[in-house]
Amino acid sequence: MNNSPVDRALFDQVMVPCFAPLDVIPVRGEGSRLWDQSGREYIDLAGGIAVNALGHRHPALLRALQDQADQVWHLSNLYTNEPALRLAQRLTELTFAEQVFFCSSGAEANEAALKLARKYAYDHAGSDAGKHEIISFTGSFHGRTLFTVSVGGQLKYRQGFEPVPAGITHLPYNDVQALKDTVSERTCAVIVEPIIGEGGVVPAHAEFLKAARELCDQHGALLIFDEVQSGAGRTGSLYAYMETGVTPDILTSAKGLGGGFPIGAMLTTRQIATSFSVGTHGTTYGGNPLGCAVALALLDTLDNPELMAGVKRKSQLFIDELRALNGEHGLFSDIRGQGLLLGAELAEPYKGRARELLALALEQGVMVLMAGPDVIRLAPSLIIPDNDIQESMTRFDRAIVRFLGNG
Repeated sequence: MNNSPVDRALFDQVMVPCFAPLDVIPVRGEGSRLWDQSGREYIDLAGGIAVNALGHRHPALLRALQDQADQVWHLSNLYTNEPALRLAQRLTELTFAEQVFFCSSGAEANEAALKLARKYAYDHAGSDAGKHEIISFTGSFHGRTLFTVSVGGQLKYRQGFEPVPAGITHLPYNDVQALKDTVSERTCAVIVEPIIGEGGVVPAHAEFLKAARELCDQHGALLIFDEVQSGAGRTGSLYAYMETGVTPDILTSAKGLGGGFPIGAMLTTRQIATSFSVGTHGTTYGGNPLGCAVALALLDTLDNPELMAGVKRKSQLFIDELRALNGEHGLFSDIRGQGLLLGAELAEPYKGRARELLALALEQGVMVLMAGPDVIRLAPSLIIPDNDIQESMTRFDRAIVRFLGNG
């Protein structure tokens, strides 16, 4: 086994160049902190892009993984396994759902949801009804498969991959009238993020989600909530839909669901799930015992009102700190989000420079994210200590000073 040191330059030699990682290579994590190859410490406000819901090396997740690793790692779907059954049961106990499909990622969960919506329409309206239109929204992001990248509302991610699947319409996000003008008997599904993530951390208006629900009911379409980023406690509820007064027909979950271990899930009702009869859809790694064991431990940890209340309290602490920084520097035009999914949009003179600020923050020992070229995104551990929040904002302040000094 080759354990010789590696550096960032090796990436350019051996990895497909669809990513452009920064120079830092983290090698160890604990709680909300990471250390790189040289031993330098960072406060992690990125969370693997809203994945490390309980930070790094959380003892409950470690114990679940280690215990399951001593039993069985993988089984094909010719068999089921105890962790998958326990996790599915727990998800149905905690949500509107009655049945669950497991997979390995958010893109797979959304692919399954979109396929299920079309299959359900086919089964109930007939093949000649033309009920296949999927309505999505500008700025949305639903994955990188050809289908999900086509449904996503950002042209840059599907350019060069044409022809893309047909029957997809994109509307302005939070535009109720556009929904009313477009949803029809031809619509099989409306897919929406309760909080747009990649497109700038934009929460949905309550009346917008309510209108989507009413229009889907009126026209016999399914409402899909993509909660890949907003779910698993990220907003201070297990799933964001729980705070909206709107219940979807299908919900997708991934990212934080495994706390860092790859797992995705599509949740739905028993009636809708019948359209995925044996052989209509599948996956190799979905329901993997290791992933399911870790996800179950995560759900058990999140099923704690005090922890969920802490997410909302910590959210306000971040917002207060960001507003104080903005009062001093005037860098942001808006600070928004919900729970510990927050976005700070750069003011007009600084548009397009989010990656520059991200790199300067890294130099000061704090990891942040972008949500497009104009928005700094924060998605830290849901249990990040208050002192780490305050220290991270002190470091971020230093990064802002350098950023503004660069003109």
